[in-house]
Amino acid sequence: MKKTLSAEDYFKLDLKYAKELILLRKIVLKSGLHETVKWGVPTYTLGKDNVLALLEFKGHFCLWFYQGSLLADPTGKLINASPEKTVAMRQLRMKTLADIDEKQILSFIYESIENFKHSRKIVASRSKELIIPTELSAILERDIALKSKFEEMKLTFKREYCEYIELAKRQETKQTRLEKIAPMILAGIGLNDKYR
Repeated sequence: MKKTLSAEDYFKLDLKYAKELILLRKIVLKSGLHETVKWGVPTYTLGKDNVLALLEFKGHFCLWFYQGSLLADPTGKLINASPEKTVAMRQLRMKTLADIDEKQILSFIYESIENFKHSRKIVASRSKELIIPTELSAILERDIALKSKFEEMKLTFKREYCEYIELAKRQETKQTRLEKIAPMILAGIGLNDKYR
């Protein structure tokens, strides 16, 4: 049985920005948010709501605010990392210990907590039409079992698979991705199930 990673375990991993993330963790814990691990990263919640997460990337580390677009940000520190996909989420990116401004971070956290307490949230619109990329549509038409399994899936899973193919720029990459996802679809697995 696979052991679930705890927050304590996460901070013991060989992290590029270990010192920085441990300092951020100490700051975040001052807020009283509940610490857990979701999608493999430390996530801080208020009741059932995800307020923020700590992440590291190749060139930076960040606080990821789930409702960051609602935060007052007169200096423009919060970044929308995926404007084509997200409306609400914002990152506060940093590269060094010196970039960590505890006062600003706590201000963002407390404002975010207040927004959640007053039910201020941006909810993603789920009404947009599902557009299946041509390459995926072609293999679905050729394979009846695959098409049947795809049609049985939740709309969220279908969207993830469609975006995964659509975002590939090269035809070779699209083909490689199609080969990867076909068995997953047949097994009824969502593209991002391992992170849920």
